[in-house]
Amino acid sequence: MVDIARSVGDYLHDVFVAQFDGWMILGFVAQFMFTMRFVVQWVASERAQRSVIPFAFWTFSLGGGTLLLIYAIYRRDPVFIAGQALSTFIYIRNLQFALRERRAKRAVT
Repeated sequence: MVDIARSVGDYLHDVFVAQFDGWMILGFVAQFMFTMRFVVQWVASERAQRSVIPFAFWTFSLGGGTLLLIYAIYRRDPVFIAGQALSTFIYIRNLQFALRERRAKRAVT
């Protein structure tokens, strides 16, 4: 049991301490931004008492997704790169739709 605890401790030290650098900070910032998109979506939906996807959701998606893509490219992770690259285009497109809708609403008022 002591060997397992030591192995887990060594693993956690290697992952979170020994490898710590500026890229890891970027990765954590990116992950935080990506997580915030769900927080803003949840809060907006709770306030409206229905499912809502606010503009900030797409802003956090694009910001966090782009930073995660940069991080994945640096880490040379092809699965992560492919997923984030496609998602980034989807976020850009959804932001275009959201901006178009905002402009249309402003033109009416």
